Amino acid sequence: MKTILSAIGILITLTLSAQSTLSKQLDPTKKVLIVEASCGQCQFKMKGKGCTLAVKIDGKSYFVDKAHIDDYGDAHSNMGFCNAIRKAKVQGEVVGDKFVASFFALLDK
Repeated sequence: MKTILSAIGILITLTLSAQSTLSKQLDPTKKVLIVEASCGQCQFKMKGKGCTLAVKIDGKSYFVDKAHIDDYGDAHSNMGFCNAIRKAKVQGEVVGDKFVASFFALLDK
């Protein structure tokens, strides 16, 4: 029984770590973009439930996959994404109507 529980625990850990593929370092083989980042609903007037991280690329807004709005502080503070549009350095690609991030870092503090 302990072996089964240990195996399940390891499987869950591996699954969760595989889902979060946001790198902490730039990939020199990918294009770097400087974008506006904010809450899609509060600042970019996108349709959706709750508050969701979004970026604006070439004037078009995209919800962000692989990075969460709360990963960058309190979204409802004065400089939070729900109250401010911030600059970010990102790497990733637009897939459909989402930006799938492989790197995401705020430029302003």
